[in-house]
Amino acid sequence: MKHHSLRYRSLIYVLLVIGCLGLARQAMSEMEADECFWSATAKQCIPSDQIFMQPVDSLGEADKLVFEDGMRQFKANWTIFPLIDGEWGLGPTFHARSCAGCHENGGRGRTVDDGNSTTFQQLVRLSLPSGDSKAEPVPHPDYGNQLQVFSIFGESLSNPQIGEGDLRIDWQAVKTSLVDGTVVEMRRPEIKINRPAFGPLDKETLRSLRNTPVVFGMGYLDAVSEADLLAIAEQQRSVGLNGRPNYVRDDITGQIRLGRFGWKANQPGLRQQVAAAHIGDMGITSSLYPSQNCPKVQAQCLSAHQTGKHELADASWSAVTLFLAAVEPPRRPVPQSEAYIHGEKLFRSAGCNHCHVAELKTGKFPLLPAIENKSFFPYTDLLLHDMGEDLADGRPDFAAGERDWRTAPLWGIGLSRRVNGSMNLLHDGRARSVLEAILWHGGEAKKSRDRFAAFTKEERDLLIAFVHAL
Repeated sequence: MKHHSLRYRSLIYVLLVIGCLGLARQAMSEMEADECFWSATAKQCIPSDQIFMQPVDSLGEADKLVFEDGMRQFKANWTIFPLIDGEWGLGPTFHARSCAGCHENGGRGRTVDDGNSTTFQQLVRLSLPSGDSKAEPVPHPDYGNQLQVFSIFGESLSNPQIGEGDLRIDWQAVKTSLVDGTVVEMRRPEIKINRPAFGPLDKETLRSLRNTPVVFGMGYLDAVSEADLLAIAEQQRSVGLNGRPNYVRDDITGQIRLGRFGWKANQPGLRQQVAAAHIGDMGITSSLYPSQNCPKVQAQCLSAHQTGKHELADASWSAVTLFLAAVEPPRRPVPQSEAYIHGEKLFRSAGCNHCHVAELKTGKFPLLPAIENKSFFPYTDLLLHDMGEDLADGRPDFAAGERDWRTAPLWGIGLSRRVNGSMNLLHDGRARSVLEAILWHGGEAKKSRDRFAAFTKEERDLLIAFVHAL
């Protein structure tokens, strides 16, 4: 009798799980089943690959015009004099010809899984040891602070010449076993810089592979008050976590400010982030960064044609900044299904919510008053956390140590593949799924990782489905 009762209860449990998983797939995103995406802001159906490029609601007419201008600038190709296939000013060395070249449709970068092909939607930061744990990285004397994989000195920009070096990634297979015996295939990157143009990079050179992040919701993140973020850090200490801000130099004001953007939170605000990306990734000068990326050893770079003016005009700089500030994040679904609610409970029971903080609120934000004093749901604290040795890059950045990373926002993950085919997560794109991303967590996050690894498969699926629905 007990045997039949046990079988009956097991059958009921299985049926409930199947029902929950069906609802989870629905909650994960009803939008993914459609051929287009309904935009509550635009009040119309838009192509699914444009989900991450929509403006916030209540954008004023004047700001709408600047938004459109900024989007055009974001997508525009840069070129060299006297070509007419883009705006003049590219290079002399560069990583991409447009912002959208790496941030395809506003989404995250796609890794090149073939180790025999050049990588360009990921980049490699370079620096030398500084001896100061809170200092800005020291650029490599011959290569600067970032490897530039292309240059303008080839026969054609459509097939550009290798610049400072040819970046390749060899992916090394890694397996991990969960408590229930499930074996998960993972991978870690091995950076290879072939044909270094200005001498070999010695063992002292610090290298960090970085994946392209999404660009939506940046205005909201910029508008959260420092006091609110410090309050979160204080709350985290009560549960044994050590979230802390990165304080970095604001090149616009010359002051030290809390960092918000970048994988190590090394950029203090959106306006500086835009100018830094233009000079760092495309060799586009601005009034903030008027000098090219040309170390002294790079004679050809130093002798390249200069336009004689800032290549990113102040008006264009402002337009791109407002565009990025005003790109609306995907709307958080109303928790209606049992699967969504169950997945959220598992998310909390694993402790993920302590760092991936669900709700933040904007304060005053003169750049875009339309988003002031609004609650939003990015699932981040914008703070640094020790993520363990497996994710360490060995490269400090201001107060961010070699094992430290800013908590990545989780919003929009479930729509990522639909936007540009990418589901490459973590700072270097190694994780190809939410499952892999969680299992790489170490350091402060190891307890949460281990709790997740001890869940049943059905529980893991529900938690992952919840994350996909954010």
